[in-house]
Amino acid sequence: MAATCWLIGGRHDELIAAIRRNEHALRSAVARLGWVLIIERDLVRLRKSPPPRPQAWAAQGPSPAACSWFFLLLAAAESMPPRTALGHLVTQAHAAAAEAGLPTHHDIAERRAILAALHMLDDRGVVERLDGDLDRYLHDEQAPVLLAVHHTRLAYVIANPGTLDPAADPHAWLEQAHREPDAARRMRRALVDDTCVHAALLDDAEAQWLSQRVRGDDGGPLAGAFGLVLERRAEGAAFVVPDEAFRHFHELGPMPFPAPGTIAHAALLLLDHAALHGTTDNAPGPGWRGLTQEAVIEALTAFGANNASGRGGWSTEYIQDPLLLAGKVGDLLTGTHLARLTHTAPQTDEKTISMWWLAPTTGRWAEEGTALPKTARTRVPRGTPTPKHPRIPLQQGLFSETEAEENTEERTA
Repeated sequence: MAATCWLIGGRHDELIAAIRRNEHALRSAVARLGWVLIIERDLVRLRKSPPPRPQAWAAQGPSPAACSWFFLLLAAAESMPPRTALGHLVTQAHAAAAEAGLPTHHDIAERRAILAALHMLDDRGVVERLDGDLDRYLHDEQAPVLLAVHHTRLAYVIANPGTLDPAADPHAWLEQAHREPDAARRMRRALVDDTCVHAALLDDAEAQWLSQRVRGDDGGPLAGAFGLVLERRAEGAAFVVPDEAFRHFHELGPMPFPAPGTIAHAALLLLDHAALHGTTDNAPGPGWRGLTQEAVIEALTAFGANNASGRGGWSTEYIQDPLLLAGKVGDLLTGTHLARLTHTAPQTDEKTISMWWLAPTTGRWAEEGTALPKTARTRVPRGTPTPKHPRIPLQQGLFSETEAEENTEERTA
């Protein structure tokens, strides 16, 4: 449920039945996070808080145009009958755009954004496709597609409506939606909704919670409620998936890592490179390793030359454009909270210094990253707690080995 906030009757009947059987325990667990669980006859909706790191989420989220059309289609759907044609709904959405003073172009880029918004509505079961092919709309604005509009579900789309008017003051509305004064609740949400929590990036109240409460009444039981295991180290903490519970990549969230493909392989090799050649000067905290943007591009260029051909070879597009590859690798590592990208403007007229800071968590895959280039796609399918084997001088485990002997607990509820 944390990864799939909409469960729809006819698609997820078994999950909905399981939630009904465990309703009391689920409501208790999500209440500790400040979330709201809505259970109806043919719908389960988990209204969550905004993501802990909105900028990282936005990089992998829908485009601004798709988001705009998502809400324009919602506005149009409110006055639609329960069964309507795709062309009729889109026509009303264009009318809503004109009423709001938004420009429309009726070009291929706009149709792509509308199509993406239609798929988002269909995924949530708010406006479902009954007959026809949504993708035909890309080349035919009057594609014969029949839609079902579920009016009662429209009210559940915005998870955090707040008390302010977003049209009058959008910045204040967003600030209200993201504000959470309770440090304990912020930390619980981060552990459940993000890859991990880095001690070096916490404020005083959050650091105190991590030190005093993560192992006890808050951390362990909450991890157990989600079927996860608490892993604690000096550099931070994480809720991890037990070995016996792992089944599919998609259950780990939108950005599983490690994973097959050029970008993930390049990221693994870069983690190795940072562990060996990265700097610790001015690092965010113990265990962090830094590389300049120039060093990252140089390393990726060399990796591409070593993986240019043969089985498991990298995509030619990325080999020919290391800057493009660096952007994709950066999105992956920041999205999984394994790296921070900082930009420092010097006092003089010198150019801005861009740094990649690789987190202590990257030590989990340091050994795997040294694999031969031709075996790039034969990776450990996911990060699991490091098995016990002879100590390696690189970072190891979830975080580095600093004080690991004092923080080796991995508890369930």
